[in-house]
Amino acid sequence: MRRKINGLWNSNCLVLLFVMCTCVIDNCVAEESHYFTSSDGVRLHYITEGTGETLLFVPGWLMPADIWRHQLEYFGRNYHVIAFDPRSQGDSQLTPSGNNIRRRAEDLNDLIEHIQARRVVIIGWSLGVLETLLYIRTHGDAKVAALVFVDNSVGEEPPPQGRATVPDRGPRDREREVADFVRSMFNSPQSPEYLTWLTGEAMRTPLEASISLLSIPYPRTFWRSVIYKTRKPLLYAVTTSLRGQAENLRRKRKGTSIEVFADAGHALFVDDYERFNSILDAFLDKTLKE
Repeated sequence: MRRKINGLWNSNCLVLLFVMCTCVIDNCVAEESHYFTSSDGVRLHYITEGTGETLLFVPGWLMPADIWRHQLEYFGRNYHVIAFDPRSQGDSQLTPSGNNIRRRAEDLNDLIEHIQARRVVIIGWSLGVLETLLYIRTHGDAKVAALVFVDNSVGEEPPPQGRATVPDRGPRDREREVADFVRSMFNSPQSPEYLTWLTGEAMRTPLEASISLLSIPYPRTFWRSVIYKTRKPLLYAVTTSLRGQAENLRRKRKGTSIEVFADAGHALFVDDYERFNSILDAFLDKTLKE
């Protein structure tokens, strides 16, 4: 029995040693799951990896933090990376209250206060763009090092054209409609397993909450005024429907870099993650060293 236990122990040590060596070679990091309580008492979840300057990734409507998987793995080698599950999404608490952009901007502030980072780079996608802008409008940008906005209008001209529709009015077969919405976010093929997983994650958000989240009580001019008021460096990564806004923003707003992903879908950081990561890496290297 002693020999068997020792053999198992030795085998496990070899495995552990191999994993440790591999991590040293590849500079790998371990993902950690955390919760905190918002200022209105809701339990919210986020994922972290790595150490260094803080990058905060905010997903879009119905999407979980883990949709940023390619970015967590890549940037976690050199940065302290956080991916947030907004309320009623992912592993955060499903709550009947506060499912609106104002409250979720407060949740973003609560998270930034909770992690106690000196400064953060906020990377917002889709609805996360507007939540970030409202956070800045409400709380200022003193704790923001830079901004990265991914494929949502910021109120600049021209208005977006040909945007995807979303199932926001209680369709007869909600799961089918949400599955269609999930598939519409990608131009490149995604595995059936991935699409099924992401659809299941999107279905976690209750119907009433999903409808409430799409009620945005601000005109386009509101978002434009916020983005021109902040002087923080901005990377604006968009698909072709927002090319005009991106070009106007770069021309008129100092400190703006743009990238157009002509062959990617709305979730361009998944569709073309290698290019997105490379562009973001270069932007961070330039911005955070200035």
